[in-house]
Amino acid sequence: MSNELNGKRIAFLVANVGVEQVELTSPWSAVEAAGGRPVLVAPEKGTVQAVKGDVDKGDTFDADEAVGSASAADFDALVLPGGVANPDKLRMDADAMAFVKDFVDAGKPIAAICHAPWSLVEAGVLAGKTLTSWPSLQTDIRNAGGEWRDEQSITCRERGFTLVTSRNPDDLDAFNGALLDAFAAAG
Repeated sequence: MSNELNGKRIAFLVANVGVEQVELTSPWSAVEAAGGRPVLVAPEKGTVQAVKGDVDKGDTFDADEAVGSASAADFDALVLPGGVANPDKLRMDADAMAFVKDFVDAGKPIAAICHAPWSLVEAGVLAGKTLTSWPSLQTDIRNAGGEWRDEQSITCRERGFTLVTSRNPDDLDAFNGALLDAFAAAG
């Protein structure tokens, strides 16, 4: 990949415990390879404990910024990795939900995979959007006004911001390609 992101700062919002490791590391590597600057944002600055699947501990990562002191204005786009616990914890954090909503209000692109759309449900930003996710979220997405489809990757450019979604780690190649396209196209 070329430097199509040209130094754009990309926020990766995760809980301090429970992010699916490959859904963090794969898009992170894709952003770096495309010339972007990924930044790990979490409720607390410090250690982030990743998981591999629902129960196995993964690696730890250092959060670069605490979400309470981070501003969407300082970033060009947002990635929401999945994992079951990760978005469930984030949706209970008012600062994290305000951070997500600020990206939407600013018209900046967001990419969410697997269970991550739970954060978008909680932020109340899915009305009129078409997206995919882990299948168990489809009722929540529909109840939040979104249209759910079972597709590998969906890019939706409606209602003021671009949303890229995918179902699970098997879709990471498609997800990474779609998020890079959306992020590169964003002003």
